[in-house]
Amino acid sequence: MENTWVYRGSEPIKIKRYLQSLGMGHRLFNDIKHEEGAIQVDHRPVRPTTKLLPNQPLTITVAPEVPDPTVAVSEGPLTVVYEDANWLVINKPAGLSSVPGPSEAEDTVLNRVKGYLVAKDSPDLRPHLITRLDRFTSGLLLVAKHRVAASMISQQLESRAVVKEYLAIVEGKLPQDHGMIDQPILRVKDQAARVVDPAGQPARTEYWLEEAGTDHSLVRLRLHSGRTHQIRVHLAWLGNPLVGDPLYGQASPLLAYQALHATRLAFTDPFSEQPLALTAPLPAALAALWEQVK
Repeated sequence: MENTWVYRGSEPIKIKRYLQSLGMGHRLFNDIKHEEGAIQVDHRPVRPTTKLLPNQPLTITVAPEVPDPTVAVSEGPLTVVYEDANWLVINKPAGLSSVPGPSEAEDTVLNRVKGYLVAKDSPDLRPHLITRLDRFTSGLLLVAKHRVAASMISQQLESRAVVKEYLAIVEGKLPQDHGMIDQPILRVKDQAARVVDPAGQPARTEYWLEEAGTDHSLVRLRLHSGRTHQIRVHLAWLGNPLVGDPLYGQASPLLAYQALHATRLAFTDPFSEQPLALTAPLPAALAALWEQVK
C-alpha cells in the first residue's frame, strides 16, 4: 500500500513528527523504519530521520499484511456506503455480527469484507474493523482496508474525535429534549448485562429528542465514550429502554431485537486531511415501527 502527503507547514519537520501529527502510531513507524516499508521524499528514498521541507511530497510504502487464515471468506452481501483506497463504510443489517464469535464463526461483517476484497483482487486482505456494532444494532460501521489506515485513525478514536450518532426508538417520554447521561457503567461478573454503578468506568451519552409520540420517543444519541452496551444501559437507567431490548427493558411483539441504528459517522480522513461524514437513514423495519408506535 502506497500513500502520499504534501507537507503544508512553513518550517522543516522530521518525518516521524509529521506522520505522528497525521495520526500514525509509534509501532507502525518503527515497522516501516526497520525495513517493513519504504519512505520517499520528492520520489527519492530517504532515511527516517530526514526532515521534510514545506510543500515536499512524502510517500510511505508498506507491504500488504498476510491474510488471517482463521477468518473465513464469506460471499454474503454488503451494503457499501463509502469506499476509497483506504476505507470502507458498511451499512450493517440487524442480525449480522461484526466479528466471528461463538454464535457465528464464518458469516460476519469481517468475513464478508474479506470476501468483498478477495472478489476485487485487493492486495490487502486483512481488513480492520475500526468501529463495531452489537449483532442486532444496524447501521454504519467503519473498516480500514490496511494497517496504515488502522494505525492513523487510532488517535481520533482515543480522543473521541470520531463522531458516532445513533437513532433509537424508546419507551415513554424523555425527561427533557436534550441532555447528557453521565453515569459510570460496571461489568458484573458472569452476567451479560452491564449496570450503572459508581464503581464502573466513566461513560457519557448525549441525547436529543427527534420526535415525541404518545407512549414512545424517537431519539438521536451521540457517544462520548465507548462502553459495551452503553446506549442500552444509559437509556434503561434514564427510564426509557429501547423498544425490543429484553436485556435492559422487555421483549416486544412489535420487534424481535432492539430498535437502535447507527445513523451518522464522521471523522477527519488522515490521508486527504479533509472531513468525511456519512449517514444512513432508519432501515425500513425501524421506520415502519416508528410509524406504528408514534
